[in-house]
Amino acid sequence: MRVGVLAITDHDTTAGLAEAAAAIAQLALPLQLVNGVEISTLWENHEIHIVGLNIDVTHPAMVQLLAEQSERRTLRAQEIGLRLAKARIEGAYEGAQRLADGGAVTRGHFARYLVQKGVADNMAQVFKKYLAKGKTGYVPPQWCTIEQAIDVIHQSGGQAVMAHPGRYDLTAKWLKRLLAHFAEQHGDAMEVAQCQQAPNERSQLAAYAQDFQLLASQGSDFHQPCSWIELGRKLWLPGGVEPVWRDWPQAQ
Repeated sequence: MRVGVLAITDHDTTAGLAEAAAAIAQLALPLQLVNGVEISTLWENHEIHIVGLNIDVTHPAMVQLLAEQSERRTLRAQEIGLRLAKARIEGAYEGAQRLADGGAVTRGHFARYLVQKGVADNMAQVFKKYLAKGKTGYVPPQWCTIEQAIDVIHQSGGQAVMAHPGRYDLTAKWLKRLLAHFAEQHGDAMEVAQCQQAPNERSQLAAYAQDFQLLASQGSDFHQPCSWIELGRKLWLPGGVEPVWRDWPQAQ
């Protein structure tokens, strides 16, 4: 699958954007890079991810928010390590740190480390047994609010997009409440097209985008090479929605 426009939206960090831009320039790739970020927020005890597209990564408000998010993430990771140690899994935080290679330590790094250590066969098993809500290594996050994330994204010149709205384990009633809140806080768009969608989910999300007057976005949610996710694959938008890139200078 050939990709012509790529938004890099790492969780609560923009550290990879400069490296990506340098690689694109060095290799002379025909690829438009969109500066982005995926900000972790809390809403009604649910972790909700808000993507910022076309942001100014040097804007003071964005720099400050991401520094605060990084501190929250570090404290959470340290507590996860302590809880796993109490379950006789020693060195988990240090192992996750090594895998993060100087970046933010996430639950994914813990999962990878525990697989390497032989505690579980795969990452899904680690989450199910140790890192999911209610399990030994689960630590409730303390993120910013949706309103704060949207405000900072707008201050930095970007568009605020609700990431993967169908993956928050919400009923239709609660999902509509979430989208209503997002729209009330002046969110701009929502992801409509995603990889691995259930039948009819895309058309339902498109209908929600129209109902709440939100632009439509698409996302591979690509974290690393794997057999079930390919960048840009099957991300067409249904008719009747306006794409988030409609007003971009180099809209595709």
